[in-house]
Amino acid sequence: MQIQINYAGVAPSDALSTHIESSVGHAIGRFSERITRVEVHVRDLNSGKKAGPNDKRCLIEARPAHADPIAVEQEGDDYHAVVTGAAEKLGRAVKKHFEKLNGR
Repeated sequence: MQIQINYAGVAPSDALSTHIESSVGHAIGRFSERITRVEVHVRDLNSGKKAGPNDKRCLIEARPAHADPIAVEQEGDDYHAVVTGAAEKLGRAVKKHFEKLNGR
């Protein structure tokens, strides 16, 4: 499973990149052989010009093999928190997707 991280209005950092890879890996690791790629988009909605409530956003798209992408997003005040929240949502969505496939 390939994880691609995109930053918009955010200075990339090793700590955040490591946190993203760890959170995504933990959330969907057991499905990693059935997912071809994961794209993570981290963005400051105010472009870093001013602080405000819920101005950090994380969008994660998982691309299961032979299926449409699964996308989730989370907004909040802290990059680590929004990444963790989005990864948890992704874990639930991916699990539900594969449970439906196995039920057919």
